[in-house]
Amino acid sequence: MKSIIVYWSGTGNTEAMAQAVYEGAKEAGGDVKLCNVAQVGDISEYDVLLLGCPAMGAEELESEEFEPFFSSIEGNINGKKIGLFGSYDWGDGEWMRTWQERVQNAGGIMLAEGIIANNEPDDEAIDACKSLGRLSVGK
Repeated sequence: MKSIIVYWSGTGNTEAMAQAVYEGAKEAGGDVKLCNVAQVGDISEYDVLLLGCPAMGAEELESEEFEPFFSSIEGNINGKKIGLFGSYDWGDGEWMRTWQERVQNAGGIMLAEGIIANNEPDDEAIDACKSLGRLSVGK
């Protein structure tokens, strides 16, 4: 299975989470690509999409780059395995619950509950991200 990790990060917190997902997938022997949302191309060749975006504004996906990207693929994720992660500074994780619901409504198969970290990811969040990476390759 081919996996891609696509993320947007303003402060580096979600980028650190993406790196941990990547490390977990690589440690498990996964065929995985890591890229910033601004660098992503065609995702149709990937079986697993691991998506990272922090909460912005009123607990929403980042609106300039990530939301347009996600909206553009939302109609094409039916049957794909999806993992979500991101950081937040306020609120209670509503953006992640909403995002998961969007994935499920589009027919995506959630690998696990979305992983959230309050600001900088702690050891628990990093471990959860590595586990998500391992899950993406079935290990």
